[in-house]
Amino acid sequence: MSKPRKNLSALKRVRQSEKRRLRNRAVRSRIKTMIKKFHAAGTREEKEALLREIYSLLDKAARKRIIHPNTAARRKAKLARLLAGG
Repeated sequence: MSKPRKNLSALKRVRQSEKRRLRNRAVRSRIKTMIKKFHAAGTREEKEALLREIYSLLDKAARKRIIHPNTAARRKAKLARLLAGG
């Protein structure tokens, strides 16, 4: 493994990257949790309410490039298909 750089800008980048990594991980985790709640939801009304919230989370994450926009679109389509009964 290469020796870590010692200059100040490299150290700052390490700090920034770590902060972003933790924030991004939290967002991805929240999306996964909401999808699990969607699968566990009983009534159609519950699922529709959760779906609106999941759509919002996915769009926000895609806009910030936490997840790829195509991944967000694919997940949204899959959940809509499940809600429709397909």
